[in-house]
Amino acid sequence: MSVLSNWFQNRIPISGNQLKELTNEPVPNHLKRWWFCLGGTPAYLFVVQIITGILLAFYYEPSTGTAYQSIDYITNKANYGWYLRSVHKWAATLMIASVILHQMRVYFTGGYRAPRELNWMVGMCLLICTLMTGFTGYSLVYEQLSYWGATVAANITDTVPVIGGFLKKMLIAGDAYNEKTLSRFFILHGAVLPAVMVMLLGIHITLIRLQGITEFKFPDEENDKKTHFSFFPDHLYTELIIGLVLMILLSALATIFPASLGPVADPTVTPEVIKPEWFFYVTFRWLKLFSGSVAVLSMGLIVFTMFVWPFIDAWVRRRWPASEFSVWLGIIAVISIIGLTVWEAAVAH
Repeated sequence: MSVLSNWFQNRIPISGNQLKELTNEPVPNHLKRWWFCLGGTPAYLFVVQIITGILLAFYYEPSTGTAYQSIDYITNKANYGWYLRSVHKWAATLMIASVILHQMRVYFTGGYRAPRELNWMVGMCLLICTLMTGFTGYSLVYEQLSYWGATVAANITDTVPVIGGFLKKMLIAGDAYNEKTLSRFFILHGAVLPAVMVMLLGIHITLIRLQGITEFKFPDEENDKKTHFSFFPDHLYTELIIGLVLMILLSALATIFPASLGPVADPTVTPEVIKPEWFFYVTFRWLKLFSGSVAVLSMGLIVFTMFVWPFIDAWVRRRWPASEFSVWLGIIAVISIIGLTVWEAAVAH
């Protein structure tokens, strides 16, 4: 064993103490509260998505002539195919929800402020990639609503000034939905977006390790002499518990509410009501409230403002140190998002 240990030591010159110091970072006490551990939740669900996605890809055929039939085979004939597809669907739903909640938690606790502005922007990129992954995954089913949802999304993209036409062609591989569109979605969903997300996650975690976690102290902790606890095993146990609870929840949702399959896409028949997945309800409702160009440009401005918000907030705080402007703006934004989402959800399917 000593010979084998020396062999590895010569090739990987890291001692046990160095490895312990690298991985066992002291963690602030506030992370004992599970809602501050939302950052690990989407990472866990991302792993679930990769595993179930690979298994589903063995049967999926990304073409207009075979996509729906392959999904039907997975759902109704392949052993446990319905379960894997349902877990994949619900994990996507929970992942998107947890990323949104994590971003909201960071916003309302001021975790985006200096020196963490860049990590906030990385988080915004992860949020957009997560939403795009959900959109492309939904479009792969090639049922009626997913086909027309993708068509509407492509037409909306086309209204973006200057680069709209180029973005539309990049998204659907042409000027209109065609036989190459599904393979384009499949590559984006299964390769490009996950690879970008892995890279962004690496940057995100690296910045957290370099800058440390934003520390908060609650009234019940004022008398605590120990302000930190060990990542391993204490915090790891918390993350493992969350992971186990999520796995039970995913299995329950997949069993009780399995993924369904609507009618096959028909390019000649436009549905009376076209609805995207729930995470795009707010966008869809916004587009209905305003004209095309105004809606697209205003949404672009909102997204850009979210990206650079740490710098806007810093400017506001320099001039009005006691201002609660960020908090009130965030409350208004959350109420608006919930209101528009519920409004769109209330529209008959």
